[in-house]
Amino acid sequence: MPWWGVASALLANVLYSTGFVLEKRALAGLPALSTRQPVRVVGRLLSSPLWLAGSLALAAGFAAQLAVYRTLPLAAAQGLFVSGLVLLLLLSSVVLGERTSGRERHGIVAILVALVLVIASLQGEDARAVARTAPPATLLLIAVPSLAAGLLLYRSAERRARRRHRLPTAGVPYGVAVGLLYGVSSLAIKGVSGLLAPHDLPAVVGRLLRSPYPYLLLVTGAAGLVLSQTALQRCRASVIVPVCTTVTCVFTVVCGTVAFGEPLPADPLRRALRLGGTAVAVAVLLALPRHDPPVPELPTGPPESPDEAR
Repeated sequence: MPWWGVASALLANVLYSTGFVLEKRALAGLPALSTRQPVRVVGRLLSSPLWLAGSLALAAGFAAQLAVYRTLPLAAAQGLFVSGLVLLLLLSSVVLGERTSGRERHGIVAILVALVLVIASLQGEDARAVARTAPPATLLLIAVPSLAAGLLLYRSAERRARRRHRLPTAGVPYGVAVGLLYGVSSLAIKGVSGLLAPHDLPAVVGRLLRSPYPYLLLVTGAAGLVLSQTALQRCRASVIVPVCTTVTCVFTVVCGTVAFGEPLPADPLRRALRLGGTAVAVAVLLALPRHDPPVPELPTGPPESPDEAR
């Protein structure tokens, strides 16, 4: 793997983790956001300097991600991106004061195991096979149902969250829904990176406008902004972001392999490692708790008098 691709992936991890933590910190000081009022959501976000700083960090991570996709195959890139979950967990604990459960910590360890399995499968010539474009029909056949599934899942999670007497959600359904949107976005970023050519800017712009990539980025960017920030305000970053990242990673590797035609390893052992790493990531996602434990209610009545206490 080219060293600059690995360096760009690690830089993207730092920028994305920092951006999410800054945004989560900013969201704690904002009024409650609602997906039913997307314009008001955007207005409140843009009014927060701390949130803007976090969004700039995410934008810089996006630029680093473009460099990664030009130099590494999808599976390698996603394997490296998943390693950023460890940094996110550390930052959410130190900066946000979030506490993770034992099952969640075990899940992070398992995700790192999945990362090792994927990287171990990236030896040989097929590890350096970097596809540039995907057939538009194939890409849209994958993207449109995935976007619809993500939006329906998010809507379902919203309906369940409004029911009275439900345990507070840990954010897993929200993370899965947003992860599907960002998975489509990741495929679009991969496509954009393959069309970039710094020596012929007018031709690049023409090719981009004739491709589905910028339009998918527009849809996923607008919807992802409102949905992800609303979910991040309600749930712990240490749950939302790992689930979202895992879904995005698995979706991009599986669907990107089909859409862009990047081959799986020919060697049976390395193919098993690649598929095994993906299976471990999916198993972790299914095993994560769906709800936070209920917060014990404090007594609200007047204190007992000494005579009543006796």
